[in-house]
Amino acid sequence: MKLHRVRPGLQSVGVSKPFIVIIAGGRGERFWPQSRAHRPKHLLPIVGTEPMLAQTLRRVRPLAPAGNIFVITSVRQEKAVREVCAPFCLPAGNIVAEPVGRDTAPAVGLAAALVGQRDPKGVFAILPADHVIKDEAAYRHDLRAAFAAAAREPVIVTIGIKPHEPATGFGYIRKGKALARVGGSRAWKVAAFYEKPDLKTARRYLASGEYLWNAGMFVWSVPVVNTGFERHAPDLQAGLAPVRAALAKGRRLGPVLQKVYPSLRKISVDYALLEKSTNVIVLPASFDWDDVGEWAAVARHDAKDAQGNVGRGRTLVEQGSNNIVISDGQHLVALVGTDDLIVVHTPDATLVCPKNRAQDIKLLLKRVEAEAGGHRWL
Repeated sequence: MKLHRVRPGLQSVGVSKPFIVIIAGGRGERFWPQSRAHRPKHLLPIVGTEPMLAQTLRRVRPLAPAGNIFVITSVRQEKAVREVCAPFCLPAGNIVAEPVGRDTAPAVGLAAALVGQRDPKGVFAILPADHVIKDEAAYRHDLRAAFAAAAREPVIVTIGIKPHEPATGFGYIRKGKALARVGGSRAWKVAAFYEKPDLKTARRYLASGEYLWNAGMFVWSVPVVNTGFERHAPDLQAGLAPVRAALAKGRRLGPVLQKVYPSLRKISVDYALLEKSTNVIVLPASFDWDDVGEWAAVARHDAKDAQGNVGRGRTLVEQGSNNIVISDGQHLVALVGTDDLIVVHTPDATLVCPKNRAQDIKLLLKRVEAEAGGHRWL
């Protein structure tokens, strides 16, 4: 694989107006009980004062005109997503609702169809809706470099995060051969993708210096995505053919998606495409990053009292330390003599959980779902 030296200026390679597609359809289960199926994590101000999706839109808006920004969500979340997107003036047709969730591979195929209808050779980014990134200038610099690389060569560009701890909750990318510098940063051929490791393996990854966290940020061109799906997931490419035809004819997408989506294979883009492709490169991120995957992450961003407690809303902690206490509305939540707890109170549900068991909230929700009428709490 050859990758010429690429500077981050987009106009020099004909990418003055790239496209951005934000995936905003997840359930955010580990932020229950605030996060619910109809208004999950990315529609809440988990960190900061704006919904996470709004923060993402604000970060990317300088990179592309509003007409080049798409949001893919679910039917159940569509109304709330449109409300969050309204201040950013996205065209109504740029917010597309999947009738059923089919993981990220079909969403990427849908994104390629949407962008391809505007520009058959268009370069676009796939970005999650719910990450915390504070150094926005560095973030946009790295994305510009990725856009330029994807416009110049038929490559899949992923942005990797340098690990600072042996995390077991992320997938990993192993760097291969060093390539040319991209926007001042060294690019690397991707040697392999790895699923979430156990702690021993994660420590080995960290010590080697050869691995990056997979943040789910990808940049590629429409032809590269289409070619990849034709080669590695032809069933998905064929299954989305009616969507591409509807877009070409200017027909409404909703009825077509209702007909097509239930029959599509449910699979992540990592399994369907990235892990099978040989034209993947990685750019190590120069910006800070946090996927705030569970309640315990809030403590990394909110102010703490002298005992390390984080409180939102009407909360009190007496003789306790390192707790996260959140109260919606006027309800007072008070803790006495407790340490390292997560307590979240909402009008219809209250969670009490040790911080080191936050991952198990997803298991709890299976129990909630099994309760009589449990769906009203999901």
